[in-house]
Amino acid sequence: MTEADSQVLRTTDEDGGRHDHVRRIPDIISQVKDSYAELRPAERRVADVVLDDVKYAVDASNAALAQRAGVSEPTVTRFCRAIGCDGVRDFKLKLAQSLVVGALYLATKPQPTNSDSGMPFWNAVFGEARRALQEAERQIDPGQLQKAAELIATARQVTVFGLGGSSSALAQETQYRLFRYGITISAQCDPYLMRMTASTLKPGDLVIAISATGRTREVIEAVELAKHYRANAICVTAPDTELTRVCDVRLTVAVPEYPDTLKPTASRYAFLAAIDLLAVATAYRIDGPARETVRRIKYNAQIHRTGKEMEPLGD
Repeated sequence: MTEADSQVLRTTDEDGGRHDHVRRIPDIISQVKDSYAELRPAERRVADVVLDDVKYAVDASNAALAQRAGVSEPTVTRFCRAIGCDGVRDFKLKLAQSLVVGALYLATKPQPTNSDSGMPFWNAVFGEARRALQEAERQIDPGQLQKAAELIATARQVTVFGLGGSSSALAQETQYRLFRYGITISAQCDPYLMRMTASTLKPGDLVIAISATGRTREVIEAVELAKHYRANAICVTAPDTELTRVCDVRLTVAVPEYPDTLKPTASRYAFLAAIDLLAVATAYRIDGPARETVRRIKYNAQIHRTGKEMEPLGD
């Protein structure tokens, strides 16, 4: 079960302390699908109605649900118990929770229109990538970029925090972009390692925090911990978020997502552009030493392969 299938509840312990606890909410839609083959024929008709229109099933009365399925009301109750619920009320509650978490993923969206390639998603992928880059070019603040490059160029060491799919990959990408200029840098994508690393930082050290939403609690807390030990912090994230409020320098960009849950998020192109800008600005700030480090990498990489002068550095 993913984090999207959970709710965070704040509870008070006996000693009066407040703590975050994650209560796992069963994915009732998956339970219906997994139990389908074991249901009686009449119960399957109820399952068909539920899976066909989850919102209707949440809002409909027991009698209305039974009528649409062509079964009796007791059959609806038996269906609810057959899939592991205490009754209709418990089933409706869990179904409503699943709808809140994943309503966008339940509806079938029309496919994009065909392109010259004959593939309906072609224009959506390339078009959204272009739009994301345009938004990055329009929104990223050059002044903040120069401040970020100065912090990186003068930092004793740099640590990059990123959690989750895209942000973890972007954290690694930031490390790959910057180490080749002679910068001492590491990327941490595990929440415990982020906290542990933040605890070791000192004045003159730097954190780069990457988050597509700016709301990832573990990243925010790790940055706050690093700031407690007087490290500097840069964020690459969405604007006006909790993460931006705890960082010294902010590279922010907002990219509206394409309304198709099957298409990978386009915002990562904007964040990749921000990382490239950050790398190039830092390299020009360091200049001579950065060029020498890149030359050494290129020289030693070429020993192990043959290729053209302008091929990518280090593959």
